[in-house]
Amino acid sequence: MIETKQDFYRAVEDRRSTYGISKESPISDKRIEEIVAYAIKHAPTAYNSQSGRAVLLLGENHDKLWNLTEAALKEIVPAENFQPTADKMASFRNGYGTVLFFEDQSVVKDLQERFPLYQDKMPDYSLQSSGMLQYIIWTSLRIEGLGASLQHYNPIIDEAVQKVWGIPSNWSLVAQMPFGKPTAAAGEKQFNSVEERMKVFK
Repeated sequence: MIETKQDFYRAVEDRRSTYGISKESPISDKRIEEIVAYAIKHAPTAYNSQSGRAVLLLGENHDKLWNLTEAALKEIVPAENFQPTADKMASFRNGYGTVLFFEDQSVVKDLQERFPLYQDKMPDYSLQSSGMLQYIIWTSLRIEGLGASLQHYNPIIDEAVQKVWGIPSNWSLVAQMPFGKPTAAAGEKQFNSVEERMKVFK
């Protein structure tokens, strides 16, 4: 079991999208690996299918991801409009590492075959499970003093990621989470009315 430094509710409040990050980490690589492994093991999944997969990229591998993402975007973003995209890629590359999130489609297909009544919903359940895995890792990194954000450059980088890191073809890329030591505080978060978003019937 991983020791925590914050209670659950404070951790939920403190988790934010952090874009200003550096190539520093207040914790060891081993600790980061423990966080990802813990989340992979304990994140809820439909029918306990354990469909979530994660790849942790550190050091040169982290830089390589954002280099290939930038190269892929250059193919589709007009040159005269590319500078904001280049700046965004640089901000992610400035981080300490990236977690790649995948869902194993062979597991999803197996669930569809075993539960035909819900086969159309299984991809949705898979993504819900991935969201919980992402949230656990994101919040855990924040507890440890790391800032992160969630990015979605799939499917334009799927083939390159699969080739560079030897990812199994049945792993479907869902999201990318660059992280590092925060270099600036996150902006003030605005909240819509809870009363408009929640109903209670007694």
